[in-house]
Amino acid sequence: MNKRILNIAIPNIISNITIPLLGIVDIALVGHLDSKVYIGAIAIGTMIFNFIYWGFSFLRMGTSGFTAQAYGKRNLEESTLILSRSLIVAFAGALLLLLLQIPIAWLSFKIINGSTEVEYFARQYFFIRIWAAPATIGLYAITGWFIGMQNSRFPMIIAIIINALNIVFNILLIRVFGMKSSGVALGTVIAQYSGFIISIILLLKYYGKLSRYINLVKAMQAKALKMFYLVNKDIFIRTIFLIFILSFFTAVSASKGDTILAVNTLLLQFFTIFSYVTDGFAYAGEAIVGKYYGANDKKNLYKATKLLFLWGIALSLIFTIVYAFFNDKLILLFTNNEIVIEQVKPYLFWTILLPLASFSAFIWDGIYIGATASAGMRNSMLLSSLLIFLPSYYIFNNLWGNNGLWFAFLLFMLSRGIFQSIMAKKSIFNKINC
Repeated sequence: MNKRILNIAIPNIISNITIPLLGIVDIALVGHLDSKVYIGAIAIGTMIFNFIYWGFSFLRMGTSGFTAQAYGKRNLEESTLILSRSLIVAFAGALLLLLLQIPIAWLSFKIINGSTEVEYFARQYFFIRIWAAPATIGLYAITGWFIGMQNSRFPMIIAIIINALNIVFNILLIRVFGMKSSGVALGTVIAQYSGFIISIILLLKYYGKLSRYINLVKAMQAKALKMFYLVNKDIFIRTIFLIFILSFFTAVSASKGDTILAVNTLLLQFFTIFSYVTDGFAYAGEAIVGKYYGANDKKNLYKATKLLFLWGIALSLIFTIVYAFFNDKLILLFTNNEIVIEQVKPYLFWTILLPLASFSAFIWDGIYIGATASAGMRNSMLLSSLLIFLPSYYIFNNLWGNNGLWFAFLLFMLSRGIFQSIMAKKSIFNKINC
């Protein structure tokens, strides 16, 4: 089974690692410009789109879980109908975002308390990148379907191409054409549409025979839509709260000034790299757990869960050791701004602690998604957000300042894994009868 896990996890790790690599390049490009405000602009612009697009990430997760279970039951017709439902929801959501972009921007910048100069460049970023919505959200649906079909190779190919193109376009637009944060946004738009076109080509070439199962009437049946809605509703609520915490983190950072905003943005890159690597095993959990859950195979479900956690522990230890010895050197990859480098040093130890505190939350997410145990995911997120993070922030921020913000975030990630562990038996394993 380890081989199956690695066959799915490794391509996903490769594809996932290109995402923080892109973030590193973006931060490095603007971090070496003549002002630190560009880092803040990218941070705020990215935060807004995290909130927008991650709100639709339920499409990837829900599609993956449902498709994996249909695959376990050998039901190709249902697998095809799931993709149809996901794409319909994706394009409807993208159209809504484009129509409401002005009020969304107004509300976003009303909430975020950044400096006037940072907000100016963040607005430029927003009104360019919003046009990538159809491609970005459509890719969630298609990528989730590929993973559910036990195919992690295609998402890897798509992600590598998207992020490679994104890096090339960003360098070209910033270094050659002299654009600032708007160049990062435009590069993202071009790369997202390129990736979406490639995903459609792969879908038609390798899964074209499944087109005979396309039936929009069946795809929109009330019973199927209700189940799709209920699971995705819980994942949506869970994701909204996760985005809220990350957005809250960035908004608080912005309120502490441009330097702390830049510092926390850089430090989050360490966490992001770890999370995307660990998510490779979470995606493996979605596919493999979904398959065994759909096949009603409790023995292999338990075995897969145990092995996934062993891989999670190993990864967290590796990252902890690397960050402990090299984080001060890695920070130089992001910026040469001496003020930011000096200010970041007192907070580097948080990068060492976060991998061990957060790995179980990522692994459990994959397992819960595979079993479509969305209510348990939702409840653990609500408890961690409302009972752990917010009270901890308001207590420790007053005592420790920016360290208090990081401590609250660490407790949030740790508590997510604990709550999911407590709920797993009832939410997942007791629902299988053999």
